[in-house]
Amino acid sequence: MNNKRLVNILFLFPTVFAFLMIIVVPFFFGLYYSMTDWNGVSPNINFVGFQHYAKLFSMPDFVHSFVITIGFTAINVVLVNIVSFALSLIVTSNLKLRNFYRAGFFVPYLIGGIVLGYIWQFLFNNIFVSMGKSMSITILEASFLSRPESVIWAMSVVNTWQYSGYLMLIYVASIQSIPASLMEAAQVDGARYVTRVFHILIPMMANAFTISLFLTLTTSFKQFDMNFTLTNGGPATRFMGSPVKASQLLAMNIFDTATANKMAEAQAKAVILFVALVVVALIQVAVNKRKEVEM
Repeated sequence: MNNKRLVNILFLFPTVFAFLMIIVVPFFFGLYYSMTDWNGVSPNINFVGFQHYAKLFSMPDFVHSFVITIGFTAINVVLVNIVSFALSLIVTSNLKLRNFYRAGFFVPYLIGGIVLGYIWQFLFNNIFVSMGKSMSITILEASFLSRPESVIWAMSVVNTWQYSGYLMLIYVASIQSIPASLMEAAQVDGARYVTRVFHILIPMMANAFTISLFLTLTTSFKQFDMNFTLTNGGPATRFMGSPVKASQLLAMNIFDTATANKMAEAQAKAVILFVALVVVALIQVAVNKRKEVEM
């Protein structure tokens, strides 16, 4: 028994040690540095308590980034999951070449966020604008990325294009685990396809929706690479009477603060992001789990 316990400890030790060194220890160091005046350069560090936290929500750039990050996340949670679920229905139907479509829908997920941002930046700023001018389509004559009112929606479209194929596989696996006899029996009873989807398929896919909504929510909240390459936070707009970057999500706001040698302030923002993400994610999972029980 003792030998077995020792073997278990030895097998677990590398993973636990890596988790402690990479996640836990840096997290608590981060909490400490967020309460100092550390700038990342000077060796002199003074403890300032909750000074950074106290002023965060009076800073227009941080508040704006926080608000648009929530909006961006809400849009993505809806768009990505609707598109993903629709694609899963397509590739699990009797459609010819459905396996080809399944692979094709998944390919965008394999493209890195940096490359993806540059590709879509070219499409928005050049291809779509050229099409708008040549075809006299007013809405396309100016890039969606150059307009504060449309840039978040443009980012959401790109994010949906990238992640919908990945979440589609989760929905496909869930659909394939449902006994085909249930759908066939409902069809024999005269239930339409839409009725079968909403009254049989969706209730029995509750676990898949919980996982997909969680992944979409956390990924959107932490979005950085696509934001950095696609818009770099632009264009400029005004918020709370001050100039701010219209599409600067929270992760990018933290990055910009850190690169300005305001490391302690950036760490305080990162802690706020962590807390907000944990709270929202726990609420989402709890709500979905309750619905799973009801279904």
